[in-house]
Amino acid sequence: MAANDTESAVLTAIEAGKIGGAIICAANTDGTFIFNKALGSRTLLSGEKVPHELSDVLFLASATKLLTTIAALQCVEDGLLTLTSDLSPIVPSLAAKQVLTGWESPSTPLLTPATRPITLEMLLTHSSGLSYDFLTPPLAAWTKAFDHPVPGATRPVEEAFSYPLGFQPGTSWMYGPGLDFAGLVVERLTHQTLSQHMQKRIFSPLGIDSAHFFPVTREDLRKRMVDLNPTDPDGLGRAVLGFSGDVSARSRGDFGGHGLFMSGEDFAQVLRSLLANDGKILRPETVDGMFENHLSPEAAAGHKTALASKGGMFFRVGTAEGSKAGYGLGGLLTLEDVEGWYGERTLTWGGGMSLSWFIDRKNGLCGVGAMQPTLPIDVMAIEGLKQVFRRDMYRQHAAWKEGKGA
Repeated sequence: MAANDTESAVLTAIEAGKIGGAIICAANTDGTFIFNKALGSRTLLSGEKVPHELSDVLFLASATKLLTTIAALQCVEDGLLTLTSDLSPIVPSLAAKQVLTGWESPSTPLLTPATRPITLEMLLTHSSGLSYDFLTPPLAAWTKAFDHPVPGATRPVEEAFSYPLGFQPGTSWMYGPGLDFAGLVVERLTHQTLSQHMQKRIFSPLGIDSAHFFPVTREDLRKRMVDLNPTDPDGLGRAVLGFSGDVSARSRGDFGGHGLFMSGEDFAQVLRSLLANDGKILRPETVDGMFENHLSPEAAAGHKTALASKGGMFFRVGTAEGSKAGYGLGGLLTLEDVEGWYGERTLTWGGGMSLSWFIDRKNGLCGVGAMQPTLPIDVMAIEGLKQVFRRDMYRQHAAWKEGKGA
């Protein structure tokens, strides 16, 4: 097999000790092309190694955001709000947030009121000003100065992300906890937990029974968890995140930005439903809207800056630096064709350091690749494997079509 073949690349990485295994799932629009592979092994809490299976339960990390986007859009379909509604009546804490503009002294932040309300569209596209503090140095300084949680305590969304906005709503772009607040919007509008809503409106319609928010308490699912092993005895997803997993340990409730566990084959069902636009979880016109660029000109300029920044490699999710991209509802949106690869308006994102997904409606292909890193994680090795997966699924699909005489 060629060096750019997913299976050979994964097996080489396993032999080198970079990963324990991988789950790869891809399909075309009508499901006539299916590429499902479970490679390598996972380690049980006992230390015993068992072969990877497609039904193994993965920590989705930020891939949770796609599911939360769907849940929020279902609320729009139900007439409970619009993409541009002021969310203040639903989540008053959003209206109370001010923008951190700098520091007068190490203990005196400079804050200014928000000049416009935060909307659902802003939350779903990371243009609300809600930014992760670990990606935004001024917010990290605020957290260090003022946020001193009780050791071992868990906190709900509003307490976990209580720090100010990183910029005025709608005026820039930075990856952040907007989807955690979107999940909170869903809960308050539906009077259910995010998990309950997803089970009823997403998982049950697709026949999915492997989804569970952290902490996973169902014993049948715990037995299948990849991230429940001697290096992660609490099932925090440490290898996926590439660090301690405290983001899970400190969470109380259903965090729409990172909290879901699910099998790779079940996550692929969600991707296929959106690819086929089958109407099972969202109306066709709603899905069409997901694949439109939802960034304002101001936010688009901030997004471009972020893509070109030091951390832009992660925000570009495999696309080339300088390529045309926007942000749809659920992930990065490509705005140009790439020969032999992504078509224009491919939606793509990932989870932690090790999971990547894409939906390419133009070329009729979707896929999820979940690598299972060993610790300490070799970030560049994992990035390379994800890119082999992204590219190779197109080669596999092309070879299948050629064999079919298409």
